[in-house]
Amino acid sequence: MNSIRGKLVLALTAAMTVVMLLGAWATYSAAKEEANTIFDYHLEQIAMALRNQTFQGSAEALAGETSFDFVIRVWDRNGLTIFSSRPHRPLPEIARLGFATERTIEETWRVYALQYRGETIAVAQPTSVRARLAATAALRTLTPFMVLLPLIALLIWLIVSRELRPLTDLATSVRTRTPEALDPFTDSGVPDEARPLVVSLNELLGRLRATLQVQRDFIADAAHELRTPLTALQLQGGLLERATSEGERSEALGDLNEGLERAIHTVQQLLALARNEAGAKLCAFAEISLAELLRQVVADHAALADAKAIDLGVSALDPAATIMGDGDAMRTLLANLVGNALRYTPAAGKVDVSCGIDAGRVWLEVADNGPGIPAEERERVFDRFYRRSGQSATGSGLGLAIVRSIAQRHKAEICLGHTVGAGLTVRIKFPGASRMAQS
Repeated sequence: MNSIRGKLVLALTAAMTVVMLLGAWATYSAAKEEANTIFDYHLEQIAMALRNQTFQGSAEALAGETSFDFVIRVWDRNGLTIFSSRPHRPLPEIARLGFATERTIEETWRVYALQYRGETIAVAQPTSVRARLAATAALRTLTPFMVLLPLIALLIWLIVSRELRPLTDLATSVRTRTPEALDPFTDSGVPDEARPLVVSLNELLGRLRATLQVQRDFIADAAHELRTPLTALQLQGGLLERATSEGERSEALGDLNEGLERAIHTVQQLLALARNEAGAKLCAFAEISLAELLRQVVADHAALADAKAIDLGVSALDPAATIMGDGDAMRTLLANLVGNALRYTPAAGKVDVSCGIDAGRVWLEVADNGPGIPAEERERVFDRFYRRSGQSATGSGLGLAIVRSIAQRHKAEICLGHTVGAGLTVRIKFPGASRMAQS
Protein backbone atom coordinates (compact mmCIF):
# COMPACT_ATOMS: atom_id res chain seq x y z
CA MET A 1 0.00 0.00 0.00
CA ASN A 2 1.53 3.29 -1.16
CA SER A 3 -1.45 5.51 -0.34
CA ILE A 4 -0.74 8.02 2.42
CA ARG A 5 -4.45 8.13 3.17
CA GLY A 6 -4.66 4.34 3.47
CA LYS A 7 -1.54 4.14 5.62
CA LEU A 8 -2.76 6.91 7.93
CA VAL A 9 -6.22 5.39 8.29
CA LEU A 10 -4.76 1.93 8.91
CA ALA A 11 -2.19 3.21 11.41
CA LEU A 12 -4.63 5.46 13.28
CA THR A 13 -7.34 2.78 13.34
CA ALA A 14 -4.83 0.22 14.61
CA ALA A 15 -3.63 2.66 17.28
CA MET A 16 -7.20 3.47 18.30
CA THR A 17 -8.03 -0.25 18.38
CA VAL A 18 -5.08 -0.98 20.65
CA VAL A 19 -6.02 1.92 22.93
CA MET A 20 -9.66 0.85 23.00
CA LEU A 21 -8.72 -2.78 23.71
CA LEU A 22 -6.52 -1.67 26.58
CA GLY A 23 -9.33 0.52 27.84
CA ALA A 24 -11.83 -2.32 27.36
CA TRP A 25 -9.60 -4.72 29.28
CA ALA A 26 -9.23 -2.21 32.11
CA THR A 27 -13.00 -1.66 32.08
CA TYR A 28 -13.63 -5.40 31.98
CA SER A 29 -11.32 -6.01 34.94
CA ALA A 30 -12.86 -3.15 36.89
CA ALA A 31 -16.39 -4.39 36.09
CA LYS A 32 -15.53 -7.90 37.28
CA GLU A 33 -14.04 -6.53 40.47
CA GLU A 34 -17.09 -4.36 41.02
CA ALA A 35 -19.41 -7.33 40.38
CA ASN A 36 -17.50 -9.44 42.92
CA THR A 37 -17.82 -6.63 45.44
CA ILE A 38 -21.57 -6.52 44.87
CA PHE A 39 -21.83 -10.32 45.19
CA ASP A 40 -19.91 -10.17 48.48
CA TYR A 41 -22.32 -7.53 49.65
CA HIS A 42 -25.23 -9.83 48.78
CA LEU A 43 -23.65 -12.67 50.76
CA GLU A 44 -23.30 -10.42 53.78
CA GLN A 45 -26.85 -9.09 53.48
CA ILE A 46 -28.33 -12.58 53.16
CA ALA A 47 -26.41 -13.78 56.21
CA MET A 48 -27.55 -10.79 58.25
CA ALA A 49 -31.13 -11.27 57.06
CA LEU A 50 -31.09 -14.84 58.43
CA ARG A 51 -30.55 -13.73 62.02
CA ASN A 52 -33.46 -14.45 64.34
CA GLN A 53 -34.70 -17.16 61.97
CA THR A 54 -35.99 -20.46 63.39
CA PHE A 55 -34.88 -22.23 60.22
CA GLN A 56 -38.23 -23.97 60.03
CA GLY A 57 -40.74 -23.56 57.22
CA SER A 58 -38.95 -20.95 55.13
CA ALA A 59 -35.71 -22.83 55.58
CA GLU A 60 -37.36 -25.95 54.22
CA ALA A 61 -38.49 -23.90 51.24
CA LEU A 62 -34.95 -22.74 50.66
CA ALA A 63 -33.73 -26.29 50.82
CA GLY A 64 -36.12 -27.29 48.04
CA GLU A 65 -35.26 -24.36 45.74
CA THR A 66 -32.62 -25.81 43.41
CA SER A 67 -32.32 -22.65 41.30
CA PHE A 68 -31.12 -20.65 44.26
CA ASP A 69 -27.40 -19.93 43.68
CA PHE A 70 -26.61 -19.34 47.32
CA VAL A 71 -26.07 -22.14 49.85
CA ILE A 72 -26.97 -21.51 53.48
CA ARG A 73 -25.66 -23.48 56.41
CA VAL A 74 -26.16 -22.96 60.14
CA TRP A 75 -24.30 -24.52 63.08
CA ASP A 76 -25.18 -24.43 66.74
CA ARG A 77 -22.76 -23.54 69.48
CA ASN A 78 -21.63 -27.19 69.65
CA GLY A 79 -20.69 -27.26 65.97
CA LEU A 80 -23.63 -29.39 64.87
CA THR A 81 -25.33 -28.48 61.60
CA ILE A 82 -28.90 -27.44 62.35
CA PHE A 83 -29.72 -26.28 58.81
CA SER A 84 -28.34 -26.73 55.28
CA SER A 85 -30.04 -25.60 52.10
CA ARG A 86 -28.13 -28.30 50.18
CA PRO A 87 -27.91 -31.23 52.55
CA HIS A 88 -26.76 -33.70 49.88
CA ARG A 89 -24.11 -31.42 48.39
CA PRO A 90 -20.53 -31.16 49.72
CA LEU A 91 -20.27 -27.82 51.46
CA PRO A 92 -17.19 -25.91 52.63
CA GLU A 93 -16.19 -25.98 56.25
CA ILE A 94 -15.94 -22.67 58.05
CA ALA A 95 -12.44 -21.82 59.13
CA ARG A 96 -13.02 -18.22 60.10
CA LEU A 97 -15.71 -15.58 60.30
CA GLY A 98 -16.17 -12.94 57.62
CA PHE A 99 -15.29 -13.47 53.96
CA ALA A 100 -13.25 -16.42 52.80
CA THR A 101 -12.65 -18.52 49.71
CA GLU A 102 -12.87 -22.27 50.38
CA ARG A 103 -12.52 -25.36 48.23
CA THR A 104 -14.47 -28.58 48.24
CA ILE A 105 -14.11 -31.72 46.18
CA GLU A 106 -16.40 -30.34 43.48
CA GLU A 107 -15.64 -26.62 43.30
CA THR A 108 -14.49 -23.40 44.94
CA TRP A 109 -16.83 -21.31 47.09
CA ARG A 110 -16.98 -17.75 48.25
CA VAL A 111 -18.25 -17.80 51.86
CA TYR A 112 -19.43 -15.21 54.36
CA ALA A 113 -19.96 -16.32 57.97
CA LEU A 114 -21.17 -14.58 61.15
CA GLN A 115 -22.14 -15.60 64.69
CA TYR A 116 -25.37 -14.60 66.32
CA ARG A 117 -26.59 -15.81 69.74
CA GLY A 118 -24.31 -18.83 69.70
CA GLU A 119 -25.22 -19.86 66.15
CA THR A 120 -22.92 -19.63 63.17
CA ILE A 121 -24.61 -18.64 59.93
CA ALA A 122 -22.71 -19.10 56.65
CA VAL A 123 -23.81 -18.15 53.15
CA ALA A 124 -21.76 -19.52 50.26
CA GLN A 125 -21.80 -19.08 46.51
CA PRO A 126 -19.83 -21.04 43.86
CA THR A 127 -17.09 -18.88 42.36
CA SER A 128 -17.94 -20.27 38.91
CA VAL A 129 -21.40 -18.73 39.20
CA ARG A 130 -19.91 -15.46 40.37
CA ALA A 131 -17.38 -15.51 37.51
CA ARG A 132 -20.07 -16.18 34.93
CA LEU A 133 -22.31 -13.40 36.22
CA ALA A 134 -19.40 -10.99 36.59
CA ALA A 135 -18.15 -11.75 33.06
CA THR A 136 -21.64 -11.23 31.65
CA ALA A 137 -21.94 -7.89 33.38
CA ALA A 138 -18.44 -6.84 32.30
CA LEU A 139 -18.99 -7.87 28.68
CA ARG A 140 -22.03 -5.65 28.53
CA THR A 141 -19.75 -2.73 29.26
CA LEU A 142 -17.63 -3.64 26.19
CA THR A 143 -20.53 -3.49 23.76
CA PRO A 144 -20.18 0.26 23.17
CA PHE A 145 -16.50 -0.24 22.32
CA MET A 146 -17.33 -2.84 19.68
CA VAL A 147 -20.06 -0.65 18.22
CA LEU A 148 -17.90 2.48 18.22
CA LEU A 149 -14.83 0.92 16.57
CA PRO A 150 -16.22 0.90 12.97
CA LEU A 151 -17.62 4.38 13.54
CA ILE A 152 -14.21 5.61 14.73
CA ALA A 153 -12.55 4.05 11.65
CA LEU A 154 -15.04 5.87 9.42
CA LEU A 155 -14.44 9.16 11.25
CA ILE A 156 -10.67 8.70 10.90
CA TRP A 157 -11.10 8.10 7.16
CA LEU A 158 -13.20 11.24 6.76
CA ILE A 159 -10.84 13.40 8.83
CA VAL A 160 -7.71 12.14 7.03
CA SER A 161 -9.39 12.65 3.64
CA ARG A 162 -10.36 16.19 4.59
CA GLU A 163 -6.87 17.04 5.85
CA LEU A 164 -5.22 15.54 2.74
CA ARG A 165 -7.52 17.40 0.37
CA PRO A 166 -5.00 20.26 -0.14
CA LEU A 167 -2.45 17.68 -1.33
CA THR A 168 -5.04 16.18 -3.67
CA ASP A 169 -5.87 19.64 -5.00
CA LEU A 170 -2.16 20.37 -5.47
CA ALA A 171 -1.67 17.09 -7.36
CA THR A 172 -4.66 17.92 -9.57
CA SER A 173 -3.26 21.38 -10.21
CA VAL A 174 0.11 19.93 -11.23
CA ARG A 175 -1.49 17.24 -13.41
CA THR A 176 -3.74 19.68 -15.27
CA ARG A 177 -0.98 22.23 -15.94
CA THR A 178 -0.16 22.79 -19.60
CA PRO A 179 3.49 23.06 -20.75
CA GLU A 180 2.98 26.80 -21.30
CA ALA A 181 1.59 27.42 -17.79
CA LEU A 182 4.72 28.15 -15.74
CA ASP A 183 3.17 30.47 -13.17
CA PRO A 184 4.08 29.61 -9.57
CA PHE A 185 1.68 27.56 -7.45
CA THR A 186 -0.04 29.36 -4.61
CA ASP A 187 0.72 28.10 -1.13
CA SER A 188 -2.55 29.40 0.29
CA GLY A 189 -4.21 26.67 2.33
CA VAL A 190 -1.31 24.28 1.86
CA PRO A 191 -0.30 22.44 5.06
CA ASP A 192 3.06 23.34 6.57
CA GLU A 193 4.38 19.85 5.78
CA ALA A 194 3.62 20.32 2.06
CA ARG A 195 4.84 23.91 1.85
CA PRO A 196 8.48 22.92 1.11
CA LEU A 197 7.17 20.86 -1.84
CA VAL A 198 5.31 23.89 -3.21
CA VAL A 199 8.39 26.08 -2.72
CA SER A 200 10.55 23.52 -4.55
CA LEU A 201 8.02 23.26 -7.39
CA ASN A 202 7.95 27.05 -7.73
CA GLU A 203 11.75 27.20 -7.76
CA LEU A 204 11.79 24.50 -10.45
CA LEU A 205 9.22 26.43 -12.48
CA GLY A 206 11.31 29.59 -12.07
CA ARG A 207 14.41 27.84 -13.37
CA LEU A 208 12.39 26.35 -16.21
CA ARG A 209 11.00 29.78 -17.13
CA ALA A 210 14.49 31.23 -17.10
CA THR A 211 15.84 28.38 -19.23
CA LEU A 212 13.02 28.67 -21.74
CA GLN A 213 13.49 32.43 -21.89
CA VAL A 214 17.22 31.95 -22.52
CA GLN A 215 16.39 29.49 -25.29
CA ARG A 216 13.90 31.89 -26.85
CA ASP A 217 16.39 34.74 -26.66
CA PHE A 218 19.10 32.50 -28.06
CA ILE A 219 16.93 31.42 -31.00
CA ALA A 220 15.85 35.00 -31.67
CA ASP A 221 19.43 36.28 -31.50
CA ALA A 222 20.72 33.40 -33.63
CA ALA A 223 18.05 34.01 -36.26
CA HIS A 224 18.91 37.70 -36.27
CA GLU A 225 22.65 37.08 -36.55
CA LEU A 226 22.27 34.46 -39.27
CA ARG A 227 19.89 36.59 -41.28
CA THR A 228 22.58 39.17 -42.03
CA PRO A 229 25.23 36.82 -43.48
CA LEU A 230 22.61 34.77 -45.31
CA THR A 231 21.12 37.91 -46.86
CA ALA A 232 24.63 38.99 -47.81
CA LEU A 233 25.22 35.58 -49.39
CA GLN A 234 22.05 35.96 -51.40
CA LEU A 235 23.10 39.39 -52.65
CA GLN A 236 26.61 38.19 -53.44
CA GLY A 237 25.14 35.25 -55.35
CA GLY A 238 23.06 37.70 -57.38
CA LEU A 239 26.15 39.84 -58.09
CA LEU A 240 27.98 36.72 -59.22
CA GLU A 241 25.16 35.89 -61.65
CA ARG A 242 25.16 39.40 -63.08
CA ALA A 243 28.94 39.64 -63.40
CA THR A 244 29.89 40.33 -67.01
CA SER A 245 33.64 40.14 -66.75
CA GLU A 246 36.16 37.79 -65.23
CA GLY A 247 37.25 40.49 -62.76
CA GLU A 248 33.73 41.10 -61.54
CA ARG A 249 33.10 37.37 -61.20
CA SER A 250 36.36 36.92 -59.26
CA GLU A 251 35.52 39.77 -56.90
CA ALA A 252 31.95 38.54 -56.39
CA LEU A 253 33.21 34.99 -55.77
CA GLY A 254 35.69 36.27 -53.20
CA ASP A 255 32.93 38.18 -51.38
CA LEU A 256 30.75 35.08 -51.52
CA ASN A 257 33.46 32.89 -50.00
CA GLU A 258 34.07 35.46 -47.28
CA GLY A 259 30.35 35.52 -46.47
CA LEU A 260 30.28 31.73 -46.38
CA GLU A 261 33.20 31.67 -43.96
CA ARG A 262 31.46 34.16 -41.71
CA ALA A 263 28.19 32.16 -41.78
CA ILE A 264 30.06 28.91 -41.09
CA HIS A 265 31.96 30.56 -38.21
CA THR A 266 28.71 31.86 -36.71
CA VAL A 267 27.06 28.45 -36.96
CA GLN A 268 30.12 26.78 -35.39
CA GLN A 269 30.07 29.27 -32.52
CA LEU A 270 26.35 28.70 -32.00
CA LEU A 271 26.92 24.95 -31.88
CA ALA A 272 29.81 25.39 -29.43
CA LEU A 273 27.66 27.59 -27.19
CA ALA A 274 24.76 25.10 -27.33
CA ARG A 275 27.06 22.23 -26.39
CA ASN A 276 28.26 24.06 -23.29
CA GLU A 277 24.93 25.53 -22.16
CA ALA A 278 23.56 24.55 -18.76
CA GLY A 279 21.40 21.45 -19.12
CA ALA A 280 23.22 20.15 -22.20
CA LYS A 281 24.58 16.62 -22.16
CA LEU A 282 28.10 16.98 -20.77
CA CYS A 283 31.17 14.79 -21.04
CA ALA A 284 32.83 13.34 -17.97
CA PHE A 285 35.81 15.25 -16.59
CA ALA A 286 39.33 13.91 -17.06
CA GLU A 287 42.79 15.17 -16.22
CA ILE A 288 44.02 17.83 -18.65
CA SER A 289 47.55 19.16 -19.04
CA LEU A 290 47.20 22.87 -19.75
CA ALA A 291 50.77 23.02 -21.09
CA GLU A 292 49.99 20.43 -23.77
CA LEU A 293 46.66 22.12 -24.52
CA LEU A 294 48.35 25.49 -25.04
CA ARG A 295 50.90 24.00 -27.45
CA GLN A 296 48.14 22.42 -29.54
CA VAL A 297 46.03 25.59 -29.76
CA VAL A 298 49.06 27.75 -30.61
CA ALA A 299 49.98 25.30 -33.37
CA ASP A 300 46.40 25.39 -34.72
CA HIS A 301 46.48 29.21 -34.97
CA ALA A 302 50.02 29.56 -36.24
CA ALA A 303 48.95 30.01 -39.88
CA LEU A 304 46.43 32.74 -38.98
CA ALA A 305 49.07 34.54 -36.91
CA ASP A 306 51.60 34.36 -39.75
CA ALA A 307 49.01 35.74 -42.19
CA LYS A 308 48.68 38.87 -39.99
CA ALA A 309 52.39 38.97 -39.09
CA ILE A 310 51.47 38.56 -35.41
CA ASP A 311 53.97 37.09 -32.99
CA LEU A 312 51.99 34.24 -31.41
CA GLY A 313 53.91 32.26 -28.84
CA VAL A 314 54.09 30.70 -25.39
CA SER A 315 55.58 32.88 -22.71
CA ALA A 316 55.43 30.47 -19.77
CA LEU A 317 54.44 26.84 -19.34
CA ASP A 318 54.24 24.93 -16.07
CA PRO A 319 54.10 21.15 -16.67
CA ALA A 320 52.43 20.75 -13.26
CA ALA A 321 49.47 22.92 -14.33
CA THR A 322 46.78 20.24 -14.71
CA ILE A 323 43.04 20.35 -14.08
CA MET A 324 40.08 18.00 -14.13
CA GLY A 325 37.83 19.06 -16.99
CA ASP A 326 36.29 18.47 -20.40
CA GLY A 327 39.16 18.40 -22.90
CA ASP A 328 37.09 19.42 -25.95
CA ALA A 329 35.41 22.25 -24.04
CA MET A 330 38.74 23.58 -22.73
CA ARG A 331 40.18 23.46 -26.25
CA THR A 332 37.18 25.50 -27.45
CA LEU A 333 37.67 28.01 -24.61
CA LEU A 334 41.36 28.56 -25.38
CA ALA A 335 40.75 28.64 -29.13
CA ASN A 336 38.18 31.42 -28.69
CA LEU A 337 40.53 33.45 -26.50
CA VAL A 338 43.44 33.07 -28.95
CA GLY A 339 41.14 33.66 -31.96
CA ASN A 340 39.78 36.88 -30.44
CA ALA A 341 43.29 38.08 -29.61
CA LEU A 342 44.48 37.45 -33.18
CA ARG A 343 41.38 39.06 -34.65
CA TYR A 344 41.70 42.35 -32.76
CA THR A 345 45.49 42.63 -32.49
CA PRO A 346 46.87 44.80 -35.30
CA ALA A 347 49.43 43.49 -37.80
CA ALA A 348 52.92 43.02 -36.38
CA GLY A 349 51.38 42.75 -32.91
CA LYS A 350 52.00 40.17 -30.23
CA VAL A 351 49.90 37.49 -28.53
CA ASP A 352 51.28 35.43 -25.63
CA VAL A 353 49.71 32.41 -23.96
CA SER A 354 50.85 30.95 -20.64
CA CYS A 355 49.78 28.71 -17.77
CA GLY A 356 50.97 28.12 -14.22
CA ILE A 357 50.07 27.68 -10.57
CA ASP A 358 49.66 30.55 -8.12
CA ALA A 359 48.69 30.11 -4.45
CA GLY A 360 47.48 26.59 -5.13
CA ARG A 361 45.26 27.64 -8.05
CA VAL A 362 45.95 26.65 -11.64
CA TRP A 363 45.58 29.39 -14.25
CA LEU A 364 45.92 29.99 -17.95
CA GLU A 365 46.32 33.37 -19.63
CA VAL A 366 46.10 34.96 -23.05
CA ALA A 367 47.60 38.46 -23.43
CA ASP A 368 47.75 40.71 -26.51
CA ASN A 369 48.74 44.27 -27.35
CA GLY A 370 45.56 45.13 -29.22
CA PRO A 371 43.08 47.90 -28.43
CA GLY A 372 41.87 46.24 -25.20
CA ILE A 373 38.43 46.61 -23.61
CA PRO A 374 37.38 49.67 -21.57
CA ALA A 375 36.63 48.89 -17.93
CA GLU A 376 33.00 49.98 -18.28
CA GLU A 377 32.37 47.40 -21.01
CA ARG A 378 34.08 44.38 -19.46
CA GLU A 379 30.86 42.88 -18.12
CA ARG A 380 28.88 43.35 -21.31
CA VAL A 381 31.46 41.71 -23.58
CA PHE A 382 30.36 38.34 -22.17
CA ASP A 383 26.80 38.87 -23.47
CA ARG A 384 25.81 36.96 -26.57
CA PHE A 385 26.22 38.78 -29.87
CA TYR A 386 27.55 41.88 -28.14
CA ARG A 387 29.91 43.99 -30.23
CA ARG A 388 31.54 47.19 -29.14
CA SER A 389 31.12 50.27 -31.29
CA GLY A 390 33.73 50.37 -34.02
CA GLN A 391 34.40 46.63 -33.63
CA SER A 392 35.00 44.58 -36.74
CA ALA A 393 31.92 42.86 -38.12
CA THR A 394 33.86 39.69 -38.90
CA GLY A 395 33.26 38.25 -35.41
CA SER A 396 30.07 36.51 -34.28
CA GLY A 397 29.88 38.20 -30.87
CA LEU A 398 29.78 34.76 -29.24
CA GLY A 399 33.44 34.09 -28.43
CA LEU A 400 33.51 35.42 -24.87
CA ALA A 401 29.99 34.15 -24.18
CA ILE A 402 31.29 30.65 -24.98
CA VAL A 403 34.35 31.26 -22.78
CA ARG A 404 32.17 32.28 -19.83
CA SER A 405 29.83 29.28 -20.27
CA ILE A 406 32.75 26.81 -20.26
CA ALA A 407 34.44 28.58 -17.35
CA GLN A 408 31.26 28.46 -15.28
CA ARG A 409 30.92 24.75 -15.99
CA HIS A 410 34.47 24.27 -14.64
CA LYS A 411 33.76 26.62 -11.69
CA ALA A 412 36.57 28.86 -12.94
CA GLU A 413 36.95 32.63 -12.55
CA ILE A 414 37.57 34.97 -15.51
CA CYS A 415 39.69 38.07 -14.91
CA LEU A 416 40.08 40.81 -17.53
CA GLY A 417 42.98 43.20 -17.24
CA HIS A 418 45.32 45.48 -19.19
CA THR A 419 48.53 44.20 -20.69
CA VAL A 420 51.56 46.27 -19.75
CA GLY A 421 51.51 49.20 -22.17
CA ALA A 422 48.32 48.37 -24.07
CA GLY A 423 46.04 45.50 -25.00
CA LEU A 424 44.04 42.97 -23.02
CA THR A 425 44.92 40.13 -20.64
CA VAL A 426 42.40 37.36 -20.01
CA ARG A 427 43.25 35.03 -17.12
CA ILE A 428 41.20 31.95 -16.21
CA LYS A 429 41.66 30.84 -12.60
CA PHE A 430 40.56 27.34 -11.76
CA PRO A 431 39.46 26.20 -8.30
CA GLY A 432 41.70 24.26 -5.95
CA ALA A 433 42.26 20.55 -6.34
CA SER A 434 39.70 19.57 -3.67
CA ARG A 435 36.94 21.61 -5.27
CA MET A 436 37.76 20.26 -8.73
CA ALA A 437 37.55 16.72 -7.35
CA GLN A 438 34.07 17.44 -6.02
CA SER A 439 32.97 18.63 -9.44
